[in-house]
Amino acid sequence: MISLTGEYSHTVDHKGRVLISNKLRNQIDAVEHGSDFYLVLGSNGILSLYPEKPFEKLIRAGAPKDAAPDEVVAFERLGFALSSKVELDNQGRLLLNERLRKRAGLKENITLVGVRDHIELWNDESWEQYLADHLAQYQKQMSQARQAVLQEYNTQDSE
Repeated sequence: MISLTGEYSHTVDHKGRVLISNKLRNQIDAVEHGSDFYLVLGSNGILSLYPEKPFEKLIRAGAPKDAAPDEVVAFERLGFALSSKVELDNQGRLLLNERLRKRAGLKENITLVGVRDHIELWNDESWEQYLADHLAQYQKQMSQARQAVLQEYNTQDSE
């Protein structure tokens, strides 16, 4: 299983390239997760970079099983049309074409966010707003998760 983590600030250069941090790249095992990458316009218009095997799993999952036939066709059509196989250059940079940057609303300063099986590319301002909007909810959920873990430890210790 892959667990991409962290947030990293980067700049899109004048050629439309962004460095994918070594700290993120080193979390991806090429043998286990594939050596290729796919750039996908994902949910909420967030541009996402998937390693090969997690991308294939996502596409295979496809539209929900109870989706109407035209929804399945639309998912497949858009899922492949809005995804592209990409390569990182020798310095670990990813070329973001103008059309994708525009669709995702990316400007010069972006934040790369590790999200389990993919990397999301956010405008700095949008990421900061997302944090502001969701941080209290996250802190509550983290507190609940921590309590559940502590309870599990206490149960194991009493046995």
